[in-house]
Amino acid sequence: MGIVKIDEALHEDARRASTVMCRSINAQAEYWMKIGMLAEAHPTLSFNQIVAMQLGAAQGSATELAAA
Repeated sequence: MGIVKIDEALHEDARRASTVMCRSINAQAEYWMKIGMLAEAHPTLSFNQIVAMQLGAAQGSATELAAA
């Protein structure tokens, strides 16, 4: 785990979003980073498609764990 320095305004945005989304500030920042990373890796996908892809992957992992 490391420390990442971010702009104060972005930190405030993350704080507000984390309250609405019922996440910690760190979890909100991690979520934004992951979505941004996936958007760069898959530039033709929309936000909704990226989220659907992640939900499908999570469901697949849960199914694999239940079968084990």
